[in-house]
Amino acid sequence: MRLDELRRFGFLTLPSYSMIACANAIEALRMANRVAGQVAYAWQVVTLDGHPAAASNGLMLTPCAMLSAADRFDIVFVVGGLDVRNAVDRSVGVALRKLAHDGVALGALCTGSFALAEAHLLAGYRCAIHWENLEAIREEFPNIDFVEDFYCIDRDRITCTGGVAPLDLMLAIIQARFGRRIAAQVSAQFLIERGRASDERQPRLASAATQTTPRRLAEAMHLIEDNIETPRQTSEIARAVRISTRQLERLFRQHLGISPAAYSSALRLDRARALLRQTAMPVTDIGIACGFQSASHFSTAFRARFGHAPRLERGSAAATVRENAHV
Repeated sequence: MRLDELRRFGFLTLPSYSMIACANAIEALRMANRVAGQVAYAWQVVTLDGHPAAASNGLMLTPCAMLSAADRFDIVFVVGGLDVRNAVDRSVGVALRKLAHDGVALGALCTGSFALAEAHLLAGYRCAIHWENLEAIREEFPNIDFVEDFYCIDRDRITCTGGVAPLDLMLAIIQARFGRRIAAQVSAQFLIERGRASDERQPRLASAATQTTPRRLAEAMHLIEDNIETPRQTSEIARAVRISTRQLERLFRQHLGISPAAYSSALRLDRARALLRQTAMPVTDIGIACGFQSASHFSTAFRARFGHAPRLERGSAAATVRENAHV
């Protein structure tokens, strides 16, 4: 598949999909048509039954067509969002596998990558997904090479994170067909300086926090974040960033108000909470994946931080999703 050959785009919106991800992708195509002075791209919002799906903000995009009745697409992007696991059922997998069998390229925006993975359509591919879901989906699908890039183009699969990243992806597609001048004009219309490259790493929550911290502290925070499964001792981290243990502890307390060990524990517990909410992994396996030496150690630490046992997290997470859906 060549990017410059893509003309007809389908956007398969799942329940509670990300409106901002979908809108950014479509708006880039619309603006490309305007700047190029021709109908260069066509798009259509689709669902399996033809009824508009409600986005996570409660709004719907219309017109909306039934996927099976729509014109043939060059590529279909699955647009995910909140609670994607419950939005992907057997019928979604069947529809996606049929598209792949028919030679249609497949893509994903935001958490839509989960739908492709669940349908067994990403094995052996490189794939991008929003950082909040990255660790969970890596555990669940070890045969897929999940990357931290904004978007990833691998043969006939194009996967992208959420937020405004789909705009960057579409700018790359536009540039492949029309060159830098048209892509730059589209960027200018949206008041952005440039489209970000595919291999630029998406900022995580912890990474964003390091932008205003001293360099040695930022290095230590990244090191802790990159070694969640096998936590390092504070003295080992200090040696890696070339300062004393006492100096490292002072930096953490001065800028974050906690010790390096407490920061590491908080990151591991936050990851464990995400895995409990986003996967069906056994609780014991989640504890091991997050660097806890035993189930009892994990349970005690989790209860101390969140006020309840890990096994209760899945029920409370489901209730939160239901409550948010009615706000």
